[in-house]
Amino acid sequence: MSRAGLIRTGVIVAALAALEAACRTGLIDRFSLSPPSEMAISAARILASGEYTRDILATFATVAAAAALSIVAGFGLGVVLYRFPRLKRAADPFLASYYAVPSFIFYPLFIVLFGLNRWPLVAVAFVFAVVAMAIASVDGFLSVRPILLRTAASLRLTRAQTLRHVILPAAAPYLFTGVKLTVVYAFIGVVAGEFILSGSGLGYRIAFAYQSFETATMYGLMLILLTAVVSVNMLLWARERRLHARLTR
Repeated sequence: MSRAGLIRTGVIVAALAALEAACRTGLIDRFSLSPPSEMAISAARILASGEYTRDILATFATVAAAAALSIVAGFGLGVVLYRFPRLKRAADPFLASYYAVPSFIFYPLFIVLFGLNRWPLVAVAFVFAVVAMAIASVDGFLSVRPILLRTAASLRLTRAQTLRHVILPAAAPYLFTGVKLTVVYAFIGVVAGEFILSGSGLGYRIAFAYQSFETATMYGLMLILLTAVVSVNMLLWARERRLHARLTR
């Protein structure tokens, strides 16, 4: 592990130890905040019991569907905006102010379109996440150095070959950033939607435990969710580092 990684790990361990001590000594009310060790025990108990397995799987499946659709559609939109600069200039003000409008206002419309199932949540998360991928894609394409495009033209590569062998490798760091943002936004959209709009899922169970004063269950579910999000992002980060190392050889 690098020095920065050791420092990062040390800071996290120290913060968790300080929080554990504060909860154990009474500096923080344990009714409001459980010690990290009790959170881990509660998360393990929840996973072992299988009581919330259906809700956990429903949330992760919804996030996966929303993220996959957002990545594909956002990449396609980025290609279109890159190929048509006038369209991009016309769309720039809308993209810049896109997140000023909460995507949850469309939930009633999505219920009418898709019915009372998980698809309205997929649609809400999709609307929330797709633009992040589109912006990252078009920024990545625009970052490609002109010399690379001229080299591709001198080799008489087709547009498809240029996109595959020149543009995509050069724009890979931006694309991976877009993927990571899209996954995070998909989690935010789905879990937040389950908090206020759904009758099932991990977000709904966390909200229900909060309203029922089941502190241990609430923090256990929150730890499961946090661990899943961090794990997914670490996998994407590791894959991005391997790809970057291969491209820079």
